Amino acid sequence: MHRYVPGTNGVTLLLLHGTGGDESSLIPMARMVDGEASVLAVRGKVLENGAPRFFRRFAEGVFDIEDLKLRANELADFLVSASREYGFSPGSLVALGYSNGANIGATLLLLRPEVLGKAILFRPTFPLVPETTPDLSGKPVFISAGRYDEMTPQSSVKDLEAFLKAAGARVTTNWEEATHSLTQHDIERAGSWLADAKLQ
Repeated sequence: MHRYVPGTNGVTLLLLHGTGGDESSLIPMARMVDGEASVLAVRGKVLENGAPRFFRRFAEGVFDIEDLKLRANELADFLVSASREYGFSPGSLVALGYSNGANIGATLLLLRPEVLGKAILFRPTFPLVPETTPDLSGKPVFISAGRYDEMTPQSSVKDLEAFLKAAGARVTTNWEEATHSLTQHDIERAGSWLADAKLQ
């Protein structure tokens, strides 16, 4: 399940919802981040007690790594076919993910970085350590984390940041005085970052 809404500025936002969301959940946020971008919004294929997710987990914060790899590769293959159907290039694709969606977005960077041009990750964790380090040379990544996030330890965010930087990504990390929930300032900072990233 997905939705595609064409835009006017050559950017395509890949919307990856959190647990319990769907392909419509992040569209209002996307319009605040970049009101002229195309939108490709995807619904996670896994159900947890009826709530859509992008991959399975055994418990809070304990991921099914094999399922995570499988789902990330499925999503990457879908993005390749969607780029042909809707006429965007992978280099224009900006992942915009929240929570579970941010974690699948981070996994795409780690396993299939060729399908993304940039990434905005709200409240991510470090989902897995890949067998080989990806080449993320110059790839812009924005991470927005909450200092009081009850679901994601700060150490995991910092581990993700460090790994992405070691792989060559240009990482900007924004720490909010917030919990796992997003704030208006998260969204405003992401929009400003994307506007600057498009000029680089």
